[in-house]
Amino acid sequence: MNEGTKPDAADDRKLVRAAQKGDEQAFRELVVKYQRRVYQLALGMTKDPDDAMDISQETFVRVHRYLPSFKGDSSFFTWTYRIAMNLCLDHQRRKGRVERVDAEEGDEAEIEAAMDPPSAALAAPQRATLNAELKEKIEEALQGLSENHRSILLLREVEGLSYEELAKVLGIRKGTVMSRLFHARLKMQKKLREYLGEDAPEPEEGEP
Repeated sequence: MNEGTKPDAADDRKLVRAAQKGDEQAFRELVVKYQRRVYQLALGMTKDPDDAMDISQETFVRVHRYLPSFKGDSSFFTWTYRIAMNLCLDHQRRKGRVERVDAEEGDEAEIEAAMDPPSAALAAPQRATLNAELKEKIEEALQGLSENHRSILLLREVEGLSYEELAKVLGIRKGTVMSRLFHARLKMQKKLREYLGEDAPEPEEGEP
């Protein structure tokens, strides 16, 4: 999450319960709390401010519609992000821009060990010293990834979701989360290697 913070789940539960009982002010508070982050997620996926705004608005239309049936099995934050991500992917499919990525489980312990610390590829955008050219190359590199790889990098490296949250938002197993994120980072490093001055390993054929 931005600035290392986590959503206040207890506060969210109170607001959700109130909103489910018809408290529109409670629902507005939830919207205000998450609308900017939902918009940033959509913008990162679509790179179009108008499309991102449409997706953000539709996300909360659906949240409002389905809130009465929300059981709280996951956090409100995770549930909302899953709705937003599904809308992003639906939008991309309508434009014919989604590439299928076949996920592989792999060895979870080996993958998880190889994934830490996070790659410099997406840690770099947080550095205030980055020049405009490098920022542009990072954006280009992100857009050059498949939708699955771009979405998992945005959710993990920018939004800071845990592996468990990623699994819930993306609807995949934790082992697949780790494998996909690992290979997404490798591909990102490959694209930025000449700008970052790093020797990132080459992704192998057939990886997720």
